[in-house]
Amino acid sequence: MPTYRDEAVVLRTHKLGEADRIVTLLTKQHGRVRAVAKGVRRTSSKFGARLEPFMVVDAQFYIGRNLDIVQQADSLGSYGADIVADYERYTAASAMVEAADRVNEAESTSQQFFLLVGALRSLSRGEHAPQAIMDSYLLRAMALSGWALSFEDCARCGAPGPHDRFVGQLGGVVCEACAPAGSPRIGRSGLSLLAALLQGDWERVDATPSRDLSAASGLVAAYAQFHLERAIRSFSHVEKHR
Repeated sequence: MPTYRDEAVVLRTHKLGEADRIVTLLTKQHGRVRAVAKGVRRTSSKFGARLEPFMVVDAQFYIGRNLDIVQQADSLGSYGADIVADYERYTAASAMVEAADRVNEAESTSQQFFLLVGALRSLSRGEHAPQAIMDSYLLRAMALSGWALSFEDCARCGAPGPHDRFVGQLGGVVCEACAPAGSPRIGRSGLSLLAALLQGDWERVDATPSRDLSAASGLVAAYAQFHLERAIRSFSHVEKHR
């Protein structure tokens, strides 16, 4: 029987029939996987609760013709309960897994898997502001996919910085000559915050006022959605919370 085993994060689920679910997972070795979990909606299911969004599992899959089948799932990280109990954490996590689903649609790396697991773990423990964890995750995920921001030299022509015009669609800061009309200016403190989010400088991030975090978050959201070529629906709930 053709099977494989891998660690995975549950990104989303959909109902299938009366008792089954289609589960989308980001795995460590096999990238993004869509599989059927049979009978998990029955109360007698042994592993249904482990295949909920934001959970990390060690799963065994049977290779199917169209969709793989989840044969077994052992819990590695039960982050879902702590995340869904807090609305701000939940909206941040929802935006993260939605972005992860898109980022890893074509190809994935184990780095993307570990990045998402670390972010969900931090969210569940309340280590930092949910908004900051989400933005840090998005910046790092984009960088791993080849879309790293420039914070110093012009992202378009390479003119030495510093520059204060920020255009996420062009890759970060740009010089006056390259800046489209109406491009927002961002101060050195704002650029420093974006760099701290990308680098995981949590001492700097945690000391930042929530107003400045929200301003930076808007730039990150626009930048991520442009490169993902898809609106992240969960961002609308994040915006409402702000």
